[in-house]
Formats: sequence, structure tokens, C-alpha cells
Amino acid sequence: MGPLYITGPTGSGKSSIAATLAHRIGGEVVNADACQLYRNLEIVTAAPTEEQRQLAPHHLYGTLEVSDDCNAAHYAEIAKPVINEIMERGNCPVVVGGSGLYMKSLTHGLDDLPAADPGLREELDALSLPQLVNKLQQVDPDAATQVNLSNRRYVTRAVEISILAGQPMSKIKTSWANSSPDFDGIIITRDREELYSRINIRVSEMIAEGLTEEIRQLPKALSATAARAIGIREIKSYIAGEYTLDQCIDSIRQASRRYAKRQLTWFKKEPGFQMVCLKPAEDTDSVVMRILALHPRPGHA
Repeated sequence: MGPLYITGPTGSGKSSIAATLAHRIGGEVVNADACQLYRNLEIVTAAPTEEQRQLAPHHLYGTLEVSDDCNAAHYAEIAKPVINEIMERGNCPVVVGGSGLYMKSLTHGLDDLPAADPGLREELDALSLPQLVNKLQQVDPDAATQVNLSNRRYVTRAVEISILAGQPMSKIKTSWANSSPDFDGIIITRDREELYSRINIRVSEMIAEGLTEEIRQLPKALSATAARAIGIREIKSYIAGEYTLDQCIDSIRQASRRYAKRQLTWFKKEPGFQMVCLKPAEDTDSVVMRILALHPRPGHA
């Protein structure tokens, strides 16, 4: 029996549900949130609490430096061995996160990328970094907004893939090896007003927990992936005196609500995921029982 995939919008409570579910079935939690992969972003990404981590083993949280780039293909490379090891131990991987491409890289699989070509690589290595960036902007404008343009290796590989494949790398990395996969997936949802209320409360709690200091201590050089964590840009603007604290909080709340809406739109289009809408004030144990009724697992007691 394969992994159980749990997703949903930010603020839905999926981290707590995943930890409780893994505890119930003797499983292990695997992160599929792009920003929670990074260390030193625990508050801004609402990483699992110590209490949640004690319920079951947690994997791929805080494993990357904030200067490291990541994408769906790289995530799949590091997540698949972890998932396989958990299954080899006879345990169920509970994969949880709200990053659609990362989750789908596991459930559907990414198309294979072309191997390096020595002749083309030699040509690209002869170019200056500005010339490489210009070429990337020509062959794949979307990738040019996602790749760390100061990292020559990343830029070179993005150009190389686009040329060898005959299509933009960014397009290849959103195509799927299996269009009709068989997997067990759950989308955790809530009433919109309740979800937005939870998001608003959580942002206030993040500020109280020391979000400003967490962002203040970050190095200046953040990867494009890490920098996308909602709250970093807003807190930096507050630190620079461009926002008042109240304006900063409102901006983070608004960005989080918009992100939640985009997440729901994404996953509602995915037929492999079943919707579990939480009732007002429904406790976590009740939600876990509803999930296990849909997807029973060995060890369920």
C-alpha cells in the first residue's frame, strides 16, 4: 500500500492532521511544502510544532539552506528515496504540503529531462554569465524569472534543457509522465470565512512568536524559492520603514488569503484527490477518522 497524500490551502490545519494521522497508523510524515524545506524559516512557513513532531517522525523539514534553489524536479529527487525508505521499514509515508507542483511530481511523475550534451555545454561554457542570462530569456522567459540568475550552473542547465528538448524547460517541468495515476490523496478544506479567520489569527501569532527577528537574521542572498515564502518581503519592508506594523500584518494576511485561493483552485482540478471539508470546530481526531474511512491503512486502530 502506497503513501497517503494530504494537501490543502495554507491555514487549513493539514500539518496537525498529518501528524495525528501518522501517529494513529504508525506512519511517518514527509514534507511537500516548498518553503518548509528551508531551515531558519520555521515561523514564517508555519513549520510543524515540536508537539506535532513528537507524534511521528517528520522528514524534509529544514533540510536546505535559504541560499539553495529548489524546484519540483529536485524535490522529487530528494523525496522519493525518503518515501521508499519509510515503506521499506513497513511504515506508511504521509506526504503533506500545499505546493501543487511538488506534490504532483510525486503523484504523477515528471517527464524525463534530456541528458547533458558535451558539445553544447562547451559552447555555453564559452559565454559570459550575462550572455547566458540573455540566451535563457530568449529560449525560456518563464524560467528566467524562476532560476537564480547569479548561479551560472543553474542558468547553463536551464538553457541546455530548453535547447536540447526543443521547448522551454519551464514547460517540460510542468508536464507529467503519468496523466492517470493511482494514488490516495486528500484535500483538506474549510468554509472560506473560517479559513480566512484562521489565517488572520495565525499571522498575529507569527508576529508574537518573533517573525520579525527571524526575517531580520536571514542572510541577504536568498534563493528565488526561499524568497517566495509569504511574509519575508512584507517583514523586510517593515524593517526598512516602508510599512507600519499594522500595514505589514494586513499585507501578509492578504497575500496568504490570495495564496489559499490559488491553492484550492489548483487542487480542485486534480481528480486523484478527494475533498474533506472540515466542519466548524471539528477536532483533529474526527478528521483523521474520516480520512481513514476513505483510505484505510494497516495499523489503523
